[in-house]
Amino acid sequence: MQASIKTATEIEAMRQGGRILATILSNLKKYVKVGMSELEADEWVEDEIIRMGAEVTYKTDEVKFPNAICISVNDEIVHSIPNEYRFEKGDVVSFDLVITYKDMKVDSAFTMVVGEEPTGIKKHLLNYTERSLYAGIDAIKGPVRIGNISAAVEKTLNEGKLGIIRDLVGHGIGHKMQQAPEVPNFGQKGTGVLLVPGDTIAIEPMATLGGEAIKTDEDDGWTIKTRDGSLAAHFEHTVLITENGAEILTKV
Repeated sequence: MQASIKTATEIEAMRQGGRILATILSNLKKYVKVGMSELEADEWVEDEIIRMGAEVTYKTDEVKFPNAICISVNDEIVHSIPNEYRFEKGDVVSFDLVITYKDMKVDSAFTMVVGEEPTGIKKHLLNYTERSLYAGIDAIKGPVRIGNISAAVEKTLNEGKLGIIRDLVGHGIGHKMQQAPEVPNFGQKGTGVLLVPGDTIAIEPMATLGGEAIKTDEDDGWTIKTRDGSLAAHFEHTVLITENGAEILTKV
């Protein structure tokens, strides 16, 4: 299914919202410290969203998530509910955030190592997962089939010998948080929906240091983890398709 085209006013709202979201995540990365609880980070994010004039999308009726941001630690991949856990030095933590600004949604995520610079296999995981995101974005030269984006993401993750989370995908975004079309992190060039200027999508590779199998926490029904307990990373940007390429909306 084709993504819905936005008006110039709606696209500008997504640009503005994207800058707000990017600023919040950039500042969050500096704010997170060893010993801080997930709930403290969540509270800070919610305060910043409201202070900057945006809406906490996760808490709306559309999503019904209990908190302002998803915080996933180590073997948690995505959709994790913030809790009392306090970050430890060396934790691999992913932050995934959607906000609404002037009725339009934007979505972005990043992964960091708490309390130290990434080294060794953690650095490898983060570097290749983030590189795969930008490989997908670089595959957009104008109107493009989703398979071209997906194939570029997959190629980079394979080069890093990482497990590709195939059961979770990127998506269209704008009027709603998740809308058509799906944007998988694997695929073949020349296949899939044709994206055209004015389309907006969220590209979000998720990868592991182990296998590709996932499981959902039975207690909270939200948190998705690696089945083998391996570390995971997640990077995401909201992107506008243009005549000549792609504009990253969620970048400072």
